[in-house]
Amino acid sequence: MAITIEKRSIDLASAQGMVMAAIEKAREIGVPSAVAVCDESGILKAFARMDGAALLAVRLAKQKALSSVGFGMPTHGYYEAIKDDPSMLTSLPHQQDMVVFGGGYPIVVDGQVVGAIGVSGGHYTQDQQVALAGLATIEVPVE
Repeated sequence: MAITIEKRSIDLASAQGMVMAAIEKAREIGVPSAVAVCDESGILKAFARMDGAALLAVRLAKQKALSSVGFGMPTHGYYEAIKDDPSMLTSLPHQQDMVVFGGGYPIVVDGQVVGAIGVSGGHYTQDQQVALAGLATIEVPVE
């Protein structure tokens, strides 16, 4: 009887590369941002806060990564998933570290969530652009 499981995780070099690519995109669009990449367990793997990024962006970037890895879906998908369910709508957004607007994406390899990226600094649509630039460096499908 097996009593262990094998888990896959984003490696440090990939996580750091994602952060740097996201920062470049944030510079390009003129939005000082914070970028967080966590592993499959929601533990911070790589992080950067650009000069000029808001202090709250630090926490939100980490929360977006954690929210995304927690259920394996982009943070912008949560509202659509819960908007017609009053109990979920009134409870899920109030859970610690839960974010229900754009800027967080899971990193999925061969159907397994291996980490997530979270970005904060601009409007959530800008955060999504920045996060997608980070994801593009590792060439994984995005939902």
